[in-house]
Amino acid sequence: MTEAQLPIALDAMGGDNAPGEIVRGAVRVVRETGVTILLVGRREVIEPALQAAVGASADDRLRIVDARDVIAMDEHPANAVRAKRDASIVRTCALVAEGKASAAVSAGNSGAMLAAALFTVKRIPGVARPAIGTTFPSAHGQTFVLDVGANTDCKAEWLAQFALMGDVYARTMQDVTEPRIALLSNGEEAEKGSDLVQAAHRLIAQLPIRFVGNIEGKDIFTGAADVVVTDGFTGNIALKTAEGVGEFLFASISAQARSSFTGKIGGALLKPKLRPLQDRADYRKTGGALLLGVAGEVVIAHGRSDAEAIVNAIAVADRAARKDVSGAIAISITPRSVEVNDVVSI
Repeated sequence: MTEAQLPIALDAMGGDNAPGEIVRGAVRVVRETGVTILLVGRREVIEPALQAAVGASADDRLRIVDARDVIAMDEHPANAVRAKRDASIVRTCALVAEGKASAAVSAGNSGAMLAAALFTVKRIPGVARPAIGTTFPSAHGQTFVLDVGANTDCKAEWLAQFALMGDVYARTMQDVTEPRIALLSNGEEAEKGSDLVQAAHRLIAQLPIRFVGNIEGKDIFTGAADVVVTDGFTGNIALKTAEGVGEFLFASISAQARSSFTGKIGGALLKPKLRPLQDRADYRKTGGALLLGVAGEVVIAHGRSDAEAIVNAIAVADRAARKDVSGAIAISITPRSVEVNDVVSI
């Protein structure tokens, strides 16, 4: 059995809607795709949720891996991971490290998922800092942005490595032959941006990738680049702002459509056209963000994930495992990465 055929480990205890929605998503995946899922968490909590979701028909492609602890959303990530080695998040990542799962997925504490991956799966040799990457909708498809939350403070060398990892992601996961890599800044000119951005610009320009220079935040959605590199603080704000704007716009359109008789008619006519656009902006359709730079496939799903989001997060994990994204990054980073001397401290 190849690694890509191994089960996917799913943290059944992580997220606002655990375990019910998490388990329902897993059941859908098994029924629709045949992928085997390892549900990680407290057996006595998962079993009733699984019975409610599956009904009378048991499926041996849904297996429970008992884990006694749970890391809450408000716990300190690294401290909780150190203290709770049998937590569902830690066990989910450990299954990948032990070669028992092809990928790990959790909608739980994202910082704890990062820490657990670093403790168990480990970094790819040569990677200074892993980065969380996710896709934004754009005029011509999707734009992959990293980092969106793993590293609030960055060095220029790390951003250069993010560019290499983003290049690999676009080639393997999005089938882009020659990805356009851009750096997020407050202006397109090379001299624009903070000291960090200017230093990163010089380093990325020397890499054997197609660097198209700086872009502004608005250009993430125009399709000006396939990959956009930024620090985790800025990237997370951009992600949450985009989610908020999308929800606000669609809620406002819906409210206007319900406000009058003519609005209801117009809304009924527009709804079929707006639905595909809304789906593209819906985090549930994106599913999850891939943690790049660790020696295995780890997906961090949205904390509000429902069954639909879990289905799509598992799809990201399964595709990453089959494409061996972490292996491709290891090949890319080792021979041609920028020089880094830092080690991860969590």
